[in-house]
Amino acid sequence: MLKTNLHRDVFCILGLPFDDVNTDDAVSNVNEKIENSEACFLSTPNLNFVIAALDDKAFFQSVVDSGLSVADGMPIIWIAKLLGIPIKERVAGSTLFSALSTSTRDKKIKVFFFGGQPGIAELAHDRLNSTSAGMTCCGFYDPGFVSIEKMSSTDIVDGINQAKPDFVVVALGAKKGQEWIQINKNLLNAPMISHLGAVINFVAGSVERAPEFWQKTGLEWLWRIKQEPSLWRRYFFDGLVLFKLLVLNVLPLVCHNLIAKKSSYYIAQPIVEIQNSEVIVLRLNGSFRHNVLHDLKVRLSSVLADFNNDVVINCINLKYIDSACIATLLLFQAELNKTKRDLRIEQVPQRIRLVLKLNHVCNRFYY
Repeated sequence: MLKTNLHRDVFCILGLPFDDVNTDDAVSNVNEKIENSEACFLSTPNLNFVIAALDDKAFFQSVVDSGLSVADGMPIIWIAKLLGIPIKERVAGSTLFSALSTSTRDKKIKVFFFGGQPGIAELAHDRLNSTSAGMTCCGFYDPGFVSIEKMSSTDIVDGINQAKPDFVVVALGAKKGQEWIQINKNLLNAPMISHLGAVINFVAGSVERAPEFWQKTGLEWLWRIKQEPSLWRRYFFDGLVLFKLLVLNVLPLVCHNLIAKKSSYYIAQPIVEIQNSEVIVLRLNGSFRHNVLHDLKVRLSSVLADFNNDVVINCINLKYIDSACIATLLLFQAELNKTKRDLRIEQVPQRIRLVLKLNHVCNRFYY
């Protein structure tokens, strides 16, 4: 069977897919990928990621294309709780990196730092090598303030590969970092790659991370502003957008889900048929929720493995889909895109359009 991302336990929150993992799960996942030399693009979406992805298709796609997407922000956890989504623990990129760094192991994880402010990556390199029980820094590179194209040159990529890292940590700013990874992930030999902008600063000691109490109560942003005053604008505008999303999307979705769960009791039944030589049609009948997605994932995986056609999902008999089903469809679309195939949904009932709209994915599928 073709290996895909569809096995993941994912949920859609405000338009982005999030894996249902805690910190221990994420650490195990990263260790497994490194041990098996299995390529994985790790994304750590926080509220700023969610907001940026609303209007930036390429940025949105970088998260959907990731092999692991963890909730790095307490607002994401709070929204998940409101929506009844079982993602209960914030998995901060810096916490994940720290857990990997402090775990003693026979063979240390080789890290390459790419980006950061001038001199910071070198300082992080030196400090990691002098303090870490589980990691060693095999190299660093500061590309400076140049274009994505210039920092993606063959010489730079070859230089990173020659260092033979297990984990490439990128710090270029979220949008630029995600774009650089998208362009170069298939050229890099490292199993793990992730944009973890603040990690380099924390490792270098140039910025102090908030105490655990501030992290768990969702007040780390105040600490970050104290450390880096220029961040106040980002947090202020993110807060305004969050309030808008809560009023226009999250709370209406909470109400809609409560009503739909009482009325949508139909059995989920995906049916695959070949309409013609160019299109595969998948008909979704009934209600698709997190606990009944196994058959759907099997059917979607078989479509990916057995056919090389565009896919149409017919929704005329679809009664309800939850955030887990939406996230699975986003991953399915990403898998199709890898082989230049398209996904289109058709005959979408108004009640399903509303669910897609409230989940901020209406414009992600071609009708």
